[in-house]
Amino acid sequence: MRLTDPIHFNGRILFLSENSDAMSRQLQGKDISLEEALPLRDQISTDEITPAWICYHFDEKLGDYPYLGLKCGDQFPLKEGLVKAGGFAVSVAGKRRGKGSSREASPYAEMAAGIRLVIAESFERIYRQNCQNLGLLTSLEFGLIERIRQGEGIPMDEFTEGLDPITTMIVQRGGLFAFNAARLKGDILVTLPDRGPRPLTLAEKIIARHAVVDASKNRIGIEFVKPGDGLFVQADWRFSHEYVTPMAASFLQQALGDEVALRDVSSILAFRDHLTFLHHTMSEARKQSGLLDVARNLKTVQESFCAKHGIRLHGELPNGEGSEGICHSIMAERYAEPGQVVVGTDSHTPHAGALGCLAFGVGTTDIANAWITGDVRVTVPPTLRVTLNGRLKRGVAAKDLVLHLLALPFIREGKAIGQVVEYQGEAIAHMNTDERATLTNMAAEIGGFTGLVAPDEETVRFIRERRGVEIHLEDWMRGDLDAEYAHTIEVDCDALGPMLARPGDPGNGVPLKDLTEDIPIHIAYLGSCTGGKREDIQRAYEIVEAARILGRRVPEGVRFFVQCGSEDVRQYAVKQGWIEAFEAVGATVLGSSCGACINAGPGVSASAEQVTISAINRNFPGRSGPGQVWLASPATVAASALAGKLCGAEN
Repeated sequence: MRLTDPIHFNGRILFLSENSDAMSRQLQGKDISLEEALPLRDQISTDEITPAWICYHFDEKLGDYPYLGLKCGDQFPLKEGLVKAGGFAVSVAGKRRGKGSSREASPYAEMAAGIRLVIAESFERIYRQNCQNLGLLTSLEFGLIERIRQGEGIPMDEFTEGLDPITTMIVQRGGLFAFNAARLKGDILVTLPDRGPRPLTLAEKIIARHAVVDASKNRIGIEFVKPGDGLFVQADWRFSHEYVTPMAASFLQQALGDEVALRDVSSILAFRDHLTFLHHTMSEARKQSGLLDVARNLKTVQESFCAKHGIRLHGELPNGEGSEGICHSIMAERYAEPGQVVVGTDSHTPHAGALGCLAFGVGTTDIANAWITGDVRVTVPPTLRVTLNGRLKRGVAAKDLVLHLLALPFIREGKAIGQVVEYQGEAIAHMNTDERATLTNMAAEIGGFTGLVAPDEETVRFIRERRGVEIHLEDWMRGDLDAEYAHTIEVDCDALGPMLARPGDPGNGVPLKDLTEDIPIHIAYLGSCTGGKREDIQRAYEIVEAARILGRRVPEGVRFFVQCGSEDVRQYAVKQGWIEAFEAVGATVLGSSCGACINAGPGVSASAEQVTISAINRNFPGRSGPGQVWLASPATVAASALAGKLCGAEN
């Protein structure tokens, strides 16, 4: 399609409104105006577009389910099949549309339901990139609404305005597969940016060194890049988990056939980590409907695909009660190295950025193409510098720091979307790699492209300790002194105390000391990639061991779950005596896996009245069951579990 060719949208417009009555009227067949729909829903997460259980499907069946988790006021107005039956072609929302998980199932479900264009005040990076890769058009222009209703054809160039040349060509050709097919045939020439000398941030240096000059001749690397440049970068590691591998394999087969050859299979990894405990928590009604079998098929398809292509699969434990570990935990513990590019099909891929590599999440289409080409497209992002002055006080963790950041207006308003979040300063120098990984992991909640810490002797120590190998840092592995930053946030770490995030969003931060009411809890969950590292388990153990010595136990009516991020961590915790202490106070220790973090394992709530305190990274509605999820550091989770109410370690 040429950029001047008009596009007609023959269908209705669906406003995703805060007002449940406005939603109901639209679903009953009435068209309403933008003014009637206001206020629009802001910060719609992919958990709301396609709740986790919907993602057990990976075909056009997804079209029956978009927006089933969407909360409008205090209602969930969408039901199965309503979007498709309503004949909607355009979907409109407010700020930060598509935040959270990188699941491409969300825009794919919208497309399969008939949506051809999504409009929002702002988009999260991965969600919008997934739309572009699939051929789902996106726009920030609300003036399109009336033009579309009047039957006007909209020129393609209105959907590519402001995009880099590569992204423009992808949108113009209808998606990434079509673009790469032309690229690999030589029908498209990707022109690299021609930049003169300029000081570079660490992220810019890594991108420049990995920029693909000529894929056919394996020519990699240019000297300079600048934010806004579009290019492809060669990936050192490409990984996917069982939620995504089957859909990516299906896309690949549809586009290129059964006998496709993958590039450099030794740098492709797969993980079975999300759903190994699902059978414990899925309702009997859903099991009877066959949904558990649908979910188990993800494992079967992934194993078959990995076996066919010789891909290293980190699978579940022989007893079926857990996995080798969560992909992010294992990537940091075993694979990622400073200066590398790591891409994975999960928004928390930035976890590995704690080791000084550029690690970022990509969608299903991205990873399927990367299996063939070895590279992924990048629009060079600006860098947000977060300077951590002073040092965190004893009892204050990286999780408290990131919950503080998420509550800042700059972050809450989406001003960091798509940026590299680079942590610098005295406090970061005194953090170990596990704590740094909490900060980089939760760059996803900030809305960033990735999180990054320049490698140092702590990085060398971590890799030596976890892998038994020595690495040597190179002089280029830090930003230039006069590098350009889009913005700088200064944090006085000496002044920070323990934090909580109220239910509904990780950005609902509140200092623990400001919580004046007693809030009883029903569940305490210590785990996930964010909260299941060695440092996390140790900090919680210190609280638990002190209670054990005093003869205290988890009170009746409270369930305390402990789930390490990897078997490496769990085995270490066993040797240190930490697991024994947890069990002695009444905690349930589970095999390593994601589980409750994505509503698929012990630790999820069963009713809206239940209150959970959790060390996970997200508390979007429905993310970990229907109850009210508070976020906190591992130490605060442990202290609350023993007190039976929200409280800090000093209690």
